[in-house]
Amino acid sequence: MTVNIGIADTTFARVDMGKIAINEIENTTTKASIIRYTVPGMKDLPVACKILFEKYDCQICIALGMPGPEEKDKICAHEASQGIINCQLITGKHIIECFVHEDEGNTPKELIEICDNRAREHAQNVLKLLFDKEWLIKRAGMGLRQGHPDVGPIKK
Repeated sequence: MTVNIGIADTTFARVDMGKIAINEIENTTTKASIIRYTVPGMKDLPVACKILFEKYDCQICIALGMPGPEEKDKICAHEASQGIINCQLITGKHIIECFVHEDEGNTPKELIEICDNRAREHAQNVLKLLFDKEWLIKRAGMGLRQGHPDVGPIKK
């Protein structure tokens, strides 16, 4: 059984995280067909995902964005997140939000590494939701992080 996975990304991002996520999925499984939908900015991602669900029959989407460091960028990211949540509720389907804020890294190299790691790990999360939910259940409460080292569970 092949499932359609939607990849929604933006031209605003400074790293091609869509390409990274696609590479990760293609190198992990042959059970998925990938449909990519690139839009100008983060606030366009919710409708891109809705189109991927309705027009291209995707079972799940990953929305990749890269908010800038300014306060207005953080506001736009929040608005995009709200739209993504609404789209999930309307469609009853998961959208894995994969945002990397430009101020997360101290150097361009570090920022690229965060983008690469987060896009790959969220692509794996998409595959786990589709094909291996038990893996997620076994790791509930383990402090897993995408884009940064895992922090582990809180101990008594």
